[in-house]
Amino acid sequence: MDTRHFPAALEELAGLAAGLAAGQNCRQEDLETVLFTTYALPPACGCSCLAVSNGNGVFFGRNSDFLTALEPDYTHVTYGFSDRAIPFTGNTTSFVQMEDTVNARGLAVGLTSVYTPRPRPGLNAGMVLRLLAETCAAVPEALDRLRELPLASCQTLTLADDAGDIAVAECGPEGVRVEWPGPAGPFVCATNLFHSDLADPLPPGLDTWRAAERYDTMRRVLEREGETLGLSGVQTLLTGKKGFLCQYDRAAGRDTVWSAACDLTRRRCLLAEGNPGRTAFREIPFPVERGNGRP
Repeated sequence: MDTRHFPAALEELAGLAAGLAAGQNCRQEDLETVLFTTYALPPACGCSCLAVSNGNGVFFGRNSDFLTALEPDYTHVTYGFSDRAIPFTGNTTSFVQMEDTVNARGLAVGLTSVYTPRPRPGLNAGMVLRLLAETCAAVPEALDRLRELPLASCQTLTLADDAGDIAVAECGPEGVRVEWPGPAGPFVCATNLFHSDLADPLPPGLDTWRAAERYDTMRRVLEREGETLGLSGVQTLLTGKKGFLCQYDRAAGRDTVWSAACDLTRRRCLLAEGNPGRTAFREIPFPVERGNGRP
């Protein structure tokens, strides 16, 4: 990880690794290696992410698909800071590295991992997402910051803000490509594949957790319903009721392990702490800055 761009993360990760190493009676360097290379090494997990900006508001949704054996370690967190960093709420399978967040300024970001054929020194996906959540208030600002960063891994970042901007950034060591809503409708979506010129041929037999099928499900529904979709529609899509998105066979050791849905216009966050097809969404607090009179 390139610590010049995010020194606070190095300090936090070092403290975390030291505590875990002492508790597990293992070397701190081994834990740091795992944390710094997460997302840059195969196999990637499967996740689905979308954003919609229409006459009803600005909406964000994400399913996190991963290994059921590690479910006790997945975490929902709220970060507040004593300095000028922006508070956020987020979810993760990887300690202090975030995988979807919404911050107190109304910026939401969600990642999907993509196979990384040529990882390089730099920030990995979970650190990039957290950096954007802590320092950016809007999609254009986040994209400008993203283009400045050295990236270690390949990933998509789906971004939305309460001003109505939404985008998907396909990004990795080779560069950044941004997709905005087009003629198909007021939406963007992503799974674990690139669709730009950054796409590399996948290794034979690589398991993408049906990424192409999940992407097609979201596009089909959003092309049909994107103009009128609201928060309840985002929830319905994430539950798999509109096509394959989260209907994994848990017996195979994989599942959608949480699902997040946000209405950025009305500052509402919903979280299903399990597969949304079987687990109800509950409302969680929207992050607020100290001394900020905004609701």
